Amino acid sequence: MGQHRLDVMQRRQALLAKIAGQREQIAELGTRWQPALRLADGAWVAARFMRSHPALLAGLTVLTVLVAVRRNGLVGLVKGARRVWKAYRYFNEFSKKIRPRL
Repeated sequence: MGQHRLDVMQRRQALLAKIAGQREQIAELGTRWQPALRLADGAWVAARFMRSHPALLAGLTVLTVLVAVRRNGLVGLVKGARRVWKAYRYFNEFSKKIRPRL
């Protein structure tokens, strides 16, 4: 009985040492990913802001269209509209994938 208890205690010590090493690895990963996660968080906040202020988004869109027409004419407007449409579709699909399911 004493030997079994000693084996259990040694196993426990080995597991605790392994856990401590894993904690250090997780902390290192967290510091490495922190800038990227901070950027993603900022983008998420900006997207939520734009979604909650559709009038501001419409105004910025109109302003962009006016600038595009003045600079590049109708062809530039069509190219810009195509880029905006592709970005909208991409963002829409992306938001569907990451939206939490209720």
